[in-house]
Amino acid sequence: MKKSAIPLETLRMGRRSFLSGATALGVGAGLSACGSNSDEPGAEVSDISVRDQDLRFIATEETYSTDELIALNAINDDHADYLKETGLADLGPGRIAAMDKAGINVQILSAHTPGVQDLLGQEGNDFAYRLNKMIAKGPMATYPGRYRAYATLPLRDPVASADELERAVREDGFVGAMTNGFVGSKFLDHPDFEPVLARADALGVPIYLHPGFPPKEVFNTYYSIQRPGYNDDYQDYILSGSGYGWHQEVLTQCLRLIMTGAFDRFPRLQMIVGHMGEGLPFYYERIVNDLQDPTERSLTKPIGQYFKDNFWFTTSAFFQDELLELLLRHISVDRVMFAIDYPFADMNEGTDWFRAIDLPRETKEKVAFRNAEKLLGISV
Repeated sequence: MKKSAIPLETLRMGRRSFLSGATALGVGAGLSACGSNSDEPGAEVSDISVRDQDLRFIATEETYSTDELIALNAINDDHADYLKETGLADLGPGRIAAMDKAGINVQILSAHTPGVQDLLGQEGNDFAYRLNKMIAKGPMATYPGRYRAYATLPLRDPVASADELERAVREDGFVGAMTNGFVGSKFLDHPDFEPVLARADALGVPIYLHPGFPPKEVFNTYYSIQRPGYNDDYQDYILSGSGYGWHQEVLTQCLRLIMTGAFDRFPRLQMIVGHMGEGLPFYYERIVNDLQDPTERSLTKPIGQYFKDNFWFTTSAFFQDELLELLLRHISVDRVMFAIDYPFADMNEGTDWFRAIDLPRETKEKVAFRNAEKLLGISV
């Protein structure tokens, strides 16, 4: 996809900003109706709006970037301007104040998609190290206990990635790694990435499977719309990303990891999947029913068991009761964690939604912070 000019105002009106705007107007489909939080005299405050105000939160998918990283990954100048305006680079008082207002105790930080995983050789290795050190010596040190992080890895060099993961965990206190979809034209199930999977397994830290944009050949086949008089790279870009493609891609990668035996080789390996399961709850019964027999001889466990033993799921950007209910129908509440997807989703909207949902307090505590404490080895 060429980096043609995309109007900044159009970029601002992406999927997430549209949904937040729609919600503000009361048309956010499926979102809980939280009571008024207005400070205006005489404003009514419902019982729902004050429910569980003391609930603690660990937000497990929260993004940062730097000018250097934006310059590397922005699709054009308008996109770069947009990313700079989102607050990605703010890891200081502004973000902390927003966390305090929303009631978020800890953010788990990760570099903006696709991080540095497309950089080759020593350049990628050095960039990953700089980013990880910047987070460790900067916000993690300045605001102890408020920020933790997933390591950024130079995945074009899997051995260096495994070493950087171990260094970041042991030396800087990182809680795992974040990956972003395709690495070139490969997923993590490719034999090249065995060193990364093996090291995460040995360290006992998870890998967060975040989506990323597809390689050119996949983009052209699935997402490039060809018709007379049509030329909208931005629409194709979003179709391949947050509008649809990202979610299918992550679920495909999950299934490939299972079916290639990654969890039979590394049974302690844990993966985190965001966006309320990236479509898994919808497809779960179909996947389990149709793939059980074909994989019976090639895997050591029923295919559905791997989702229960090796995967964790977060609520990032999908603040909808019915989706959480569907996820919990198939996945234990002990493996679901709260996330915002900041700054692409609103912190207050996320915590207000979760406080208002009708679940037992014990269940809400598990999702809000206790499960993250257990998996990531932290406390609030």
